[in-house]
Amino acid sequence: MSTPRVPDVTVTVIVHNDAGRLPRAVRSVCRQTHPDLEVVISDDHSTDDTPRVARELTAADPRVRYLRLPENSGGCSAPRNRALEIARAPYLMFLDSDDELPEGAVAALLAAHREREIDFAMGAVRRIRVDTGRRSTWMPHLVGERRTLDGIEDDPRLFFEHLATSKMYARAFLDRHALRFPEGIHYEDQLFSAQAYCLAKRFTIVPEPVYLWYIAPYASSDAASISNQRHLMANVRDRIHVQRLIDAFLVESGHAALREDKDHKFLKHDFRMYAGDLPYRDEEWLAAFADEMDPYLDTLSPGAYARLPRAERVVLQLLRDRRLPEARLAARGLGYGVAPRRTTADPEGRVYWGDRVPDTVAARRELDLTELEPDTRPFSGAPFRHEITAIARVPGAGACVELTVRTYDPALRLPVGPQRASLLISPGRRRLTVPFRLDPVRPGVFEGTVRLDLGEARLPLSGFAGARHPLVRLTGGGQSNQALLLAPLDFPSLTARVPYRSGAAPHEVTIEPEGHNPGRLQVRWEPAGLTGLVRPASARLVRPRMRRAGRLVAGALR
Repeated sequence: MSTPRVPDVTVTVIVHNDAGRLPRAVRSVCRQTHPDLEVVISDDHSTDDTPRVARELTAADPRVRYLRLPENSGGCSAPRNRALEIARAPYLMFLDSDDELPEGAVAALLAAHREREIDFAMGAVRRIRVDTGRRSTWMPHLVGERRTLDGIEDDPRLFFEHLATSKMYARAFLDRHALRFPEGIHYEDQLFSAQAYCLAKRFTIVPEPVYLWYIAPYASSDAASISNQRHLMANVRDRIHVQRLIDAFLVESGHAALREDKDHKFLKHDFRMYAGDLPYRDEEWLAAFADEMDPYLDTLSPGAYARLPRAERVVLQLLRDRRLPEARLAARGLGYGVAPRRTTADPEGRVYWGDRVPDTVAARRELDLTELEPDTRPFSGAPFRHEITAIARVPGAGACVELTVRTYDPALRLPVGPQRASLLISPGRRRLTVPFRLDPVRPGVFEGTVRLDLGEARLPLSGFAGARHPLVRLTGGGQSNQALLLAPLDFPSLTARVPYRSGAAPHEVTIEPEGHNPGRLQVRWEPAGLTGLVRPASARLVRPRMRRAGRLVAGALR
């Protein structure tokens, strides 16, 4: 009996109760431009239709094999490790059943292995939002150019690129170090990748896309991926547990000097993911989160904190000081330059976050906002905070609401007395501007009421589908400042069918809190009736013709 020919590459596709998407993943491997490969479907004991679908896939292509685990392991590690035991190729890749490989992925990574002796090759990951279709590159600054590194010390920033699925490994490298995925824990990719980076003598990065990662950021909690189940305290514990395992490995493997880089990655990536969720957590959850997180935060390198943006350092310190309501308040501004409600100066003129000078040296160091120059920077970039304190629907007026807006001016940049303000929102290319007045409540605090009638918006005749977030503009002395508008996180969505005097067809308009990140006021438009059916087709037909006509005119003018 002849021995089966050894393929160049084995791609393991792990799956659990994902019969619907499994064929897409497997077919993305089978249509690779480099065809000399095998596919191992490693089924973590699915209870849905996955076994039947997997057997159909094996019958359709002799390169596909099916492995079913005798019981569910509850994670990604066991199905990957079991597939490693039967993989026949000298080079190995891993794919999740809800993702895909772009057609040239195997060829690009295999070429890097054949070019020189390396332990693994890695490439760019394309993230695809399943709700919007928007594409982006994961960690683009790390994979933008082709390069070969002699170990992780050449670029410790690569700790941020901890995906095991973006790489092709030499089987000899994994076996030489007995490197396998840790079973019984979540976030196994982070430990496996840290070990691979530290153990590899040489690896190559290629800029070509090698993985298509489908992201469902707002999936229901029962359908969300493990990394998106941040509301579970077990998720917090698992993430911290893996970090401690990585820390121990760095010491054992002689890479303790990389600890600050790894700690910075944890703060900037892992903790930052939880920080963005803090405004949506209740007091009990925040207290439990601090109980789990604070002991580990105390072990991190001071240099890792110093490398963070000031706004993130503030949230971390407020959490560590158990100023939990304030940590939630500070987290609403992350990434958007939102001011605190109050700042306090000490006798030397240093400015701190909050209503008092911090008690400890560490807190004064972390909560010090002086370097941000809140009281001297140009007015266009001055820090303000705009919050909606009340929302009332105007009876009988469709999508018209009355908003009570409170503006905080912690650096006292605004002059005494009433302030001119406007609410700005731009569905399509035309902006709706609604002026209103902010009256002083006390020093540094102003409040006003604005009526936002979305029926006044001038939509494109072809209709508009999308979400927009109103801005508040302050004007005075020939200068202006624009900043986002924070909404109450718990007000119910308001939806109305709105006719438009501009000639646009009726739209369903929804006013709601954003539901994630800082929780801005959000307005969504959706064409109603025939417009919603006709618009996509008409846009496909009209826009290319308009572009062609524009090119003809431009050519004639030249």
